[in-house]
Amino acid sequence: MLRRWTLVLVAGVGLLAASCSAPPRPEVSFFANNRTVAVGPTQFCDENLENCGADPQAEAVLRVPAGKPLQISVAKEIAAAPWQVVFRYRLPGGERVDGRSEVFRPGEQLAYSLRLPEAGAQLETAEIHQFGAVMLQRPDGGVDFPARATWVLSVDDRS
Repeated sequence: MLRRWTLVLVAGVGLLAASCSAPPRPEVSFFANNRTVAVGPTQFCDENLENCGADPQAEAVLRVPAGKPLQISVAKEIAAAPWQVVFRYRLPGGERVDGRSEVFRPGEQLAYSLRLPEAGAQLETAEIHQFGAVMLQRPDGGVDFPARATWVLSVDDRS
């Protein structure tokens, strides 16, 4: 009888531990130069920008040759809210340029091909920003929609 209760207790503790673990965070896949890397968010909050967490180790590195596109695929959970690609690249003369894609509406798009506008430009970083339900009023009267989650890719630009 004691053995049966021990098994029930062990099984119950196992189920409790499984139900208490946090659900896995959605991933973004980056593809370039015949290689794919998948990464979880470096920062993640609920849609009201509360209950936040960070994982600085989540950053991925991928080689993206100059002038070549970067293919990006996001999980359905990411595409369920507005999202955008934020990136930085370097011109052949060394000047750094920041860019952004359009903001994709919820459920509109699961993938994006990042092609830099200048020939020979070298991508340095790409980030996926998923926006929350919170708006912040700017001093100039405009509004900002802060990112609730961010996925980061650093580019290995060795020739």
